[in-house]
Amino acid sequence: MQVDALVLAGGLNSESLKVSSGCEKEALITIGNRPMVEYVVNALKHTPEVCRIVVAGHRDDLDSIFGGDPDLILTEGGSNAITTLQRGLESLNAKTIELNYPQKMVIVTTGDIPMITPEAIGDFLRLCKKRTGNIYYPIVTREISESKYPGVVRTYVRLREGQFTGGNLILVDPVSVSHCADIAKKIVQRRKNPLALSKLLGWRFVLKFLFHTLTLEEVEEKVSRMLGVRGVAIISNYAEVGVDVDKPADLQLVRRILEAF
Repeated sequence: MQVDALVLAGGLNSESLKVSSGCEKEALITIGNRPMVEYVVNALKHTPEVCRIVVAGHRDDLDSIFGGDPDLILTEGGSNAITTLQRGLESLNAKTIELNYPQKMVIVTTGDIPMITPEAIGDFLRLCKKRTGNIYYPIVTREISESKYPGVVRTYVRLREGQFTGGNLILVDPVSVSHCADIAKKIVQRRKNPLALSKLLGWRFVLKFLFHTLTLEEVEEKVSRMLGVRGVAIISNYAEVGVDVDKPADLQLVRRILEAF
């Protein structure tokens, strides 16, 4: 499966992360003398399935990091993740039309997952290829996450099949994004609050969530109906897709691991 890629690199750090990192913007946090977003872009560059790469965020910052790289498309982001996603896809679509380039599925990543690897990305894409959908979202079991990174603190949802944490990349059909942007904003806002997310999905889901009887299939079907497109959950065996840097403990973890090389 050949895809294009979009990196969302416009996020601002929480107050605690800003204090611990000395940096206001997550893309610019330094890890081993390199900005965090550079790790993500390099992983995508070394993934054979990835063709073009768009990086969307604060344009001045991106120019300072990637300005001389002819293989990247840089664009200004928006006020939130969904707006930044839309702008990034618009830039990619404009380039597609300009070059008469065939439209592809797009793998979208956040800029705060510096431990992501080409192997993890490639595995996700291969698993996506086995199922039919418009939006694919990776999840990781608690066992895999904690065995790879003992002590890491993540948000987990207990389903009938087990406990899962969400990943920080998705594979999307660009045409589908415009149809579900509004509801997607609400889902993103509530993504780390399982109960709030269940309320958005309906009270029946709240009860099933509380009693841990929800299944992956039920979640897929409900989200698909809400978005108006086919959503698919992909169970990844790579803990890296679920480890982002949004608090000081996360930053300590990735610095300890990446700066050791």
